[in-house]
Amino acid sequence: MTTNQNFANQFIHHSNEPLGLRQAQAADAQAGVREPEPEPEPQAHFSEPQAHFSEPQAHFSEPQTQLPTRDSTNGNMSDNTRFSNGVDEKVNGNGKDISPVELSHVPTHTEATSERAFSNILKPPDSYTAEGVYWADLPFGQRSSFINRQCLSIWREELINIGRMTYRDPFSVVGAYFSTHVINGLGMFVEGYTLFSVGNIKSLFKSSYPACWKTNKVCNKKWMDAVDYLEIIGIIIGQITVGLEGDWVGRKFGMVQDAAVMTLGSVMLTAMWGTTLNGWVICYAWSLFVYGFGVGGEYPMTSTRAMENHGGRFSTSTGDRLHRGRNVAMAFLMQGWGQFFNQAVLILCLLIFHHGSMMQPVSTVATQWTFRVSFGLIAGVTLFLVYYRLYRIKYASEVLDETKQRLHTSGYDIRSLKLALHHYWHRLVGTTVSWYANDFFFYGAKIFTSVFVAQITGSKDAPDSLQETWLYNLINIGVSMVGYYLAAFLIDHKAYGRKWMQANGLICMFALNTACAFGYHKLNQPGSKIHWFQFIYFMTGFFTQFGPNSTSFLLAAEVYPASIRATCHGVSAASGKLGALTPSIVYNYTTGPKENFQIVNFFALLAWFVTLIFIPDTTGLDLREQERYWEYVMEGRGDEYHGVAVHPRHLSWYERFVLKRHLAYNPELDYQQKRDELRSIYQSSITQYETNQKDLTLQQRDFFESELGNLALKERGLDAPIRRDVHESKLADVEKGL
Repeated sequence: MTTNQNFANQFIHHSNEPLGLRQAQAADAQAGVREPEPEPEPQAHFSEPQAHFSEPQAHFSEPQTQLPTRDSTNGNMSDNTRFSNGVDEKVNGNGKDISPVELSHVPTHTEATSERAFSNILKPPDSYTAEGVYWADLPFGQRSSFINRQCLSIWREELINIGRMTYRDPFSVVGAYFSTHVINGLGMFVEGYTLFSVGNIKSLFKSSYPACWKTNKVCNKKWMDAVDYLEIIGIIIGQITVGLEGDWVGRKFGMVQDAAVMTLGSVMLTAMWGTTLNGWVICYAWSLFVYGFGVGGEYPMTSTRAMENHGGRFSTSTGDRLHRGRNVAMAFLMQGWGQFFNQAVLILCLLIFHHGSMMQPVSTVATQWTFRVSFGLIAGVTLFLVYYRLYRIKYASEVLDETKQRLHTSGYDIRSLKLALHHYWHRLVGTTVSWYANDFFFYGAKIFTSVFVAQITGSKDAPDSLQETWLYNLINIGVSMVGYYLAAFLIDHKAYGRKWMQANGLICMFALNTACAFGYHKLNQPGSKIHWFQFIYFMTGFFTQFGPNSTSFLLAAEVYPASIRATCHGVSAASGKLGALTPSIVYNYTTGPKENFQIVNFFALLAWFVTLIFIPDTTGLDLREQERYWEYVMEGRGDEYHGVAVHPRHLSWYERFVLKRHLAYNPELDYQQKRDELRSIYQSSITQYETNQKDLTLQQRDFFESELGNLALKERGLDAPIRRDVHESKLADVEKGL
C-alpha cells in the first residue's frame, strides 16, 4: 500500500502548480534531442517519489520543439505539439503571454511518460493548451488560432493517411469508408430507401390505378390516408419503444431487433397482395406500419452507437471530442444515399419493365414489377444487416454498463429519467420542439414539390408527370447530398459546431420560403422567374441537410447522459415524426399554397428560436466529462461540480442566463477534484487487483487499459486484465465455447 501511495502522491502533488503537468512534456521533447540516458528500472519510478517532481521548476532558456505522437486509436496526431507546428504558444490562464521556462533537471523517459499519461487524462491535449488552458477559455484571437491549427493538423494528417493508403492499395480507401461509415449507417440507408419510396411510388400508382389512387372510386379514402398515418405511427412507436430498450436491455439488442423487424416489413412490402384493390391498400398500410417500427428504432440506436464507440474514461483517444459529431453525421447521411438509390432504382426498373420509356400511362404489370423489385432489393440488404449486427459488429457497451455500475442501477434507470426530467427538462423541450418544428417545415415543404416542379418545367402537367417529378427529385437529392457532406465536414469545428449549424440552417430555410410566401403569385406563373424558383427549390433541400436535419439527429442524443440517452433521443425523434404528420392534417383547413407557405415559415422560425434558447453547444465537449457531471447530480451535489460540462460555452442560453449554472465553473477547483478522484481510483484499483482480480469494476478495468494503468502494472510484472464487458458478436461467443 505504501508503494501505491507513493506513486499516487508522485503524480498528484502539483495541486498548486497545474502548469507543471505540461512542463514535463516539453522536457520529454528536449530529452529526445540529447544523448540518450540509460533507462532506469520501472521499479524505481513507482516505488519512490522523484525529486524532480517535488521541487519547483526552473526555466528553459529557449522554447523547445515537441515531437508529435500518434493516437493509437484513430491514427490522428496526438497533440503533444498542441497543433502549433513545432513551437508552442505560451499562454497563461488569462490568455496573456508568459516567458519560456527551463528545467534544471530533465526527467527520465519513464518519468516523462508517466507524467504525460497522467496529464493527458486530466487535460487532454486536443482540448487544452500546453499550459493547461481549456480551449474555450482562450481569448478570441488565440482561440481561433488554436482551433484552426488543430483542424489543419487533423485534416493534413488524414490526407496523408489517405494518400498512403491509396499508394498501397487504391481500393483500401473505399473499403475503409465502407467499414467505418457505411456499415454504421446502413440502417439509415434502408430507412431512407424505403420510407421515401412511399412518396415516389404514389405517382406510379396514380398512373396505373387512377380509380383507386386518384378518384378513390374503388378504394376507401380512410385506408388511403392510413398508408401515410400507419407508417408514421409505426415509426413513432418504434422510436420510443426501442429507445427504452436501448437503455434497458442494451444497444446490441435494439440494433439486431431493428434489422429483423425491417427485414420482416420489407418482405411484407414485396409480397403484399389483396383480392381487391382496397384489400391490397390495406395490406400495404399494415406492411408500412411493421417496417416503420423497425425504422423508428434506428434513430436512437444508430446515433447512440456512433457516438459511444470510443475509449473509456481514462482513454486518451481524440475520437470522442474531435470526431464524435462527424461519426454520427456520416451515419445519418446514409439516409440521403438511401433516397438517391431508391429514386435511381425506380427509374431504372420502370425503364426495364415499361419498354424503355417513362411516358404515361404505365401498365399495371410494369407497376407491379417496378415496386416489388425495388422492395425486394432492400429486403436483401436488411437481411444482410441482421447477419452483420448479430455476428460481425463489435458492441462497445462499456459506456452504458459503466454508468449503470457507478450509479448502482440494474435494469432501466428510472431514477435517472426522473431526475433528468427535473434537471434537463429545458433540453428536452429544446430537442423535441425544434425537431417537431423542423420536420413540420421539412415534410410540409415536400408537399409543395409539385408546385416547384410545375414552375421549373413551365408545365401545369408536371405534378402528374413521372418523368419530370422523378428526375427533378433525383437532382434535388443530389444537391441535398452536398449539404449532408458539408455538415459532416464542419459539425465538429469548434468555431461553428452543431448548434450554430442548426440555427443558421433554419434561418436560411425561413428566408427562402418567405420569398415563396410573399412572391407566390409572381413566382407561380409558368415561365417567369424560373431561375429564382430553381434556386429556392434546390437550396431549401441543401440547407435542410446542412442544418437541422443532420444536427437534430446528433443533438437529441448528445446533450443527455448515457443512462437515458437512447430514451431521450427516441422521444425527441418521435416528436419530429409528429411534426411530419401534422402538415397533412393542417393543410385540410387552409385556403391554398400561399397560406401553407406562411404556416411552414412560422415553424422554421419557432425551431430557430427554441434552438437558440434551450439547446446547448456540445461541440468539443468530452462526453465523459458530461457523465462525470451527471454523477455529481445523481449524488445530490451538482453544485460542487466545477468542470467544463458547466462551461458557458457548453450551456444553453437558458442554463446560463436563467439557471446560471456557469457560475460553478472553476478550472482550478476542477483540477483538484479530478486529481483526487484519479488518486482514489488508482489506489482502489491496485488494491482490488491484488485482492481479487475477478471482481474488478468496469471503471477499474478501464483504468488498467489506459497508459497510466499499464505503467502501474508493469512495475509489478503483471498484465492488464481482460475486459469482459465488450461483446464482440454472437459468433465470438460460439468460438469461445468451442
